[in-house]
Amino acid sequence: MKDPIEIVPYSPDWPERFRTIGSQVRRALDAAAIRIDHIGSTAVPGLDAKPIIDIQVSVASLEPIDAYRQRMIGIGYSWRSDNPDRTKRYFRESPEMDRTHIHMRVRGSWSEQFALLFRDYLRNCPEEAGAYAAMKREQAQRFRLDRESYVEAKEPMIWDIMRRASRWSQATGWAPGESDI
Repeated sequence: MKDPIEIVPYSPDWPERFRTIGSQVRRALDAAAIRIDHIGSTAVPGLDAKPIIDIQVSVASLEPIDAYRQRMIGIGYSWRSDNPDRTKRYFRESPEMDRTHIHMRVRGSWSEQFALLFRDYLRNCPEEAGAYAAMKREQAQRFRLDRESYVEAKEPMIWDIMRRASRWSQATGWAPGESDI
């Protein structure tokens, strides 16, 4: 049986969990990691989320994967070669570790910028974050054991948020800040 989708209240422990894991990744990848950022819902204070730390590692190039894979395996993460998203390389925790999704993307790529803008916009617009959390809770109940349908059901709202985030970025002159680690 698949793990049920569970949305939990925001935990003030999530930033520290990110710093601990992100620091391990920094030591393993050293200068190969141009940026290491806490992304996703656990990176937005006050936002209810699945209790999974999402980390984005920005690199100069995704290939050759062996330049990163062995180092990530060395700290307990496995490369998910079956990931269909070709804009990133995806790593997951070992069974004994905290739930972690590591998204390795090319620095300056659209997918890297998308994740950072989405996070920063929700951090700056708590009413948007609240509406997003409510929708996630609703969809998690609706698709409790169907992760793919849960992700698809969130997509329209994510794109609505990103349209507003795009306008916000233009009005504020948004640019990614410094790397979190």
